[in-house]
Amino acid sequence: MSVKIAVSGAAKEAVDRIVPQLVNDLVASRITGLDSTLWGADAEEEAAKRLGWTESVSVSTPLVPDILALRDKLRAAGVNHFVLGGMGGSSLAPEVITKTEGVELTVLDATDPSQVLSALADRLPTTAVVISSKSGGTTETDSQKRVYEKAFRDAGIDPIDRIIVVTDPGSPLDVSARADGYRVFNADPTVGGRYSALTAFGLVPSGLAGVDIQQLLDEADAMSYSLAIDEESNPGLILGAAIAGTRPLKDKLGIVSDGTHIVGFGDWIEQLIAESTGKIGKGILPVVLPADAPELDQNLADLQVIRLVGDYKATEHLNEGDIEITGTLGALMLTWEYAVVVAGRLLGINPFDQPDVESAKIATRGLLDARPEPVAPAFTDGGIEVRGTEAVVTGVSDLAGAVASVLSTLGEDGYVSIQAYMDRVKYPELAETRNSVAARAQRPVTFGWGPRFLHSTGQFHKGGPAVGVFIQITEVAGEDLEIPERPFTFGQLIQAQAAGDASVLADHGRPVLTITLTDAATQLPALIAALS
Repeated sequence: MSVKIAVSGAAKEAVDRIVPQLVNDLVASRITGLDSTLWGADAEEEAAKRLGWTESVSVSTPLVPDILALRDKLRAAGVNHFVLGGMGGSSLAPEVITKTEGVELTVLDATDPSQVLSALADRLPTTAVVISSKSGGTTETDSQKRVYEKAFRDAGIDPIDRIIVVTDPGSPLDVSARADGYRVFNADPTVGGRYSALTAFGLVPSGLAGVDIQQLLDEADAMSYSLAIDEESNPGLILGAAIAGTRPLKDKLGIVSDGTHIVGFGDWIEQLIAESTGKIGKGILPVVLPADAPELDQNLADLQVIRLVGDYKATEHLNEGDIEITGTLGALMLTWEYAVVVAGRLLGINPFDQPDVESAKIATRGLLDARPEPVAPAFTDGGIEVRGTEAVVTGVSDLAGAVASVLSTLGEDGYVSIQAYMDRVKYPELAETRNSVAARAQRPVTFGWGPRFLHSTGQFHKGGPAVGVFIQITEVAGEDLEIPERPFTFGQLIQAQAAGDASVLADHGRPVLTITLTDAATQLPALIAALS
């Protein structure tokens, strides 16, 4: 078996108690048999059209020769740099796959004008772009496609030769791209975005960039039998029970890369869990933790730690209460997909819908259509604009006080979400504020780049337990970028995405603090100091 799991403490108790029942109920074979009744009557309609990921290996294998042939054709034409325009499930899996294999892929899951401009300026004459959208109507990817089309034409390059489209059959993007003459790869429409790692969404950009995608599928295939059988050794059942069956439920899952060869796997798991389980006031909050995270020493009763390790260690070496897992990338991806739908059954939720992701999209579209005047800041401190929900900003007059105010709303079972709507390539030090806030708050802290996280943990923030506290970081773009044939710019789009999400969070009664840097280069040290 290419995936191994060790459990201890509350996780082991959950596995010992729950897995025999899962085996008795034939849960594993029913998942593999596409049984849509496993998650209750309310989920049955959605589940009936979302279980195709269990067959991803067989469905995707015929795509491999076409992907490799296109890669060879592009290489022969001098193309040696690949960009992926995609969001959520369309970008997170290829990022993990290519980083793990040491293959270069520029992942443009961003609307920050600085980040988009940097990507456009990087080796355009030898670049090909994969535009990836399941629905075919994703605003971010449509904008990225438009701006690359213009850039290629301005450079005297036919976009038809350099843009490849991945989408569901019959989507608006599928129809328009085929009509325009683009090369299109269709993904399996019975697979939801976050379960699409082993479909065209994961394989096309990874394979074009140079990954051995057949090996990835072979790794998953080698695991498929162990995941399909109703036995207590089934790692999908064990992992699902360990993360969703503890009593009381440890509903924060700290994901630590502890010697694994897989790069960035926590970010992929984060989306899979948060978007699958965070709804109807329930869920498991995935918290991607560095090895030196303060939470690991805080003895938090509601935090379950899982360590992604390289070499499997026997249970006697486990930190008491931790889960430990190791395996090949393809095998682990399929195992986690099984585990998360098992977790959904244990939690009593539908693991295939994402009702609250759409609410932020609607709010964003409303702001783009209406284009209201910006809300005046509650106050300004050193040029940094501060806004927030009333309870957070009332009686506060400086940035440090505003941070203290929003953290004071944190409950004993709460968490902090830091959301940075900025260039993640240009300002990596922002992510380092996570540890500082965690040490200060003594509670789990998540960090997400906007709008990327909206297609990931954004569902949990609004649909999961109402215990989150939110710190948004935005900036006034120093340089903006127009989106061809659209009445808004990238700068206006990312501002609308931040404001739209803040309004939806506020409507859900969540405390929100929005910090806007008007000159990021000079104000960043003051922001980092205030958070610390």
